[in-house]
Amino acid sequence: MRVVLQRCSRAEVRIEGTVAGSIGQGFMLLVGVTEGDGQAEAEILAKKVAQMRVFGDSDGKMNLGLKDVNGAILSISQFTLYADCRKGNRPSFIQAARPETAEPLYHYFNKLLREQYGLQVETGVFGADMQVDFVNDGPVTILLDTDEL
Repeated sequence: MRVVLQRCSRAEVRIEGTVAGSIGQGFMLLVGVTEGDGQAEAEILAKKVAQMRVFGDSDGKMNLGLKDVNGAILSISQFTLYADCRKGNRPSFIQAARPETAEPLYHYFNKLLREQYGLQVETGVFGADMQVDFVNDGPVTILLDTDEL
């Protein structure tokens, strides 16, 4: 699994012009699933996201976590994180998990963040055409991949 974590001052996702999820300060997450991923990968990433300390403390050092700043999460499913662009100019998405595998794992990941870590999590709709608007604060953008954790 892969997550692109972006610290934000605000984020929202719209589907057909209607707001599906919206947060203030927190994390905007793009979440990708590949074949072979399972609950263990979702658990690793949920723990890492929940414990990530990238908010400034009183000295301006990135030392505070999401709960410390009363932040929230906007989580967006993103199969294109597994795009393979090595051949030609049209990406292949063969490494992305099929929807019947990816969707339950995406929902499990969000459930862990809510129930195990007590975080507010807003989402888009899996597989929908979404428009995401956010302000990257910092900017801070971090790639988390279970193959590298």
